[in-house]
Amino acid sequence: MPDPTPRPADHPQLAPTRVRALRRRILAWYAANARELPWRRTTDPYAILVSEVMLQQTQVPRVVPKYLDWIDGFPTLEALAAAPLADVLRRWQGLGYNNRARRLHDCAAAAVAARGPSLPAALPRSREELGALPGIGPYTAGAVLIFAHNDDLAAVDANVRRVLTHELALPEELSRPGLQAVAEAVLPRGRSRDWHNALMDYGALVLTARRTGIASRGRQGAFEGSRRQQRARLLRHLLEHGPVETPELAAVLGLPVAAVVELAALLERDGLVRREGGRVAVA
Repeated sequence: MPDPTPRPADHPQLAPTRVRALRRRILAWYAANARELPWRRTTDPYAILVSEVMLQQTQVPRVVPKYLDWIDGFPTLEALAAAPLADVLRRWQGLGYNNRARRLHDCAAAAVAARGPSLPAALPRSREELGALPGIGPYTAGAVLIFAHNDDLAAVDANVRRVLTHELALPEELSRPGLQAVAEAVLPRGRSRDWHNALMDYGALVLTARRTGIASRGRQGAFEGSRRQQRARLLRHLLEHGPVETPELAAVLGLPVAAVVELAALLERDGLVRREGGRVAVA
């Protein structure tokens, strides 16, 4: 059976002259229009990791103040690993998807444990070792290496996909492996950090989903009234008031006791709360 993944060399829109022109245009636009973002002022892999995890499914304006507050409170892997989970979750409040904060906490603990007591903790230097840490998937591992070390890797997020699809007239249904192959083919070697920042800014500010009509592959459901919102409200109440009896939580949330029991079980499964008899507390 033939390989269904298109190879960049076979794609008519990837002629070397067109690729070079695209690189020049996008990088020139970025030189004049780059967003001033706090995580772009550092190459610390830990700080880059924090920004990447926060930016998952969250808009940049919401992330900026939370990122600055987080780095102020947990400036190193050691500081984050040593913090109680409740403190970590309190600093995360307002970003949603609280299990991202718990995974960051677990990641810091694993990095500290791997280096032992005599050496400062550090994130691994390879994609494979990074991907073995809690909460770091292939995209995040690549992004850390790109933005911290300028490694010649290609990382494809929604903005990168939209820019490449629009500028190179790629089919919107192009498979993830096919799009990854294109991204690797057009990557300007030695300028990976600038290139990815440029593509992300161009997609966010110029080639928006509204302007191009190219929708993201994964869309969030409505938050208001959702199970996510109920989980967030339950956890927020525990962070503000400490352990609470299940009937009290039900009254506060305006939900049946059975629904609160189910929500608590889901949060417990994610390592965010613990249940002790009829009481629920932050893990």
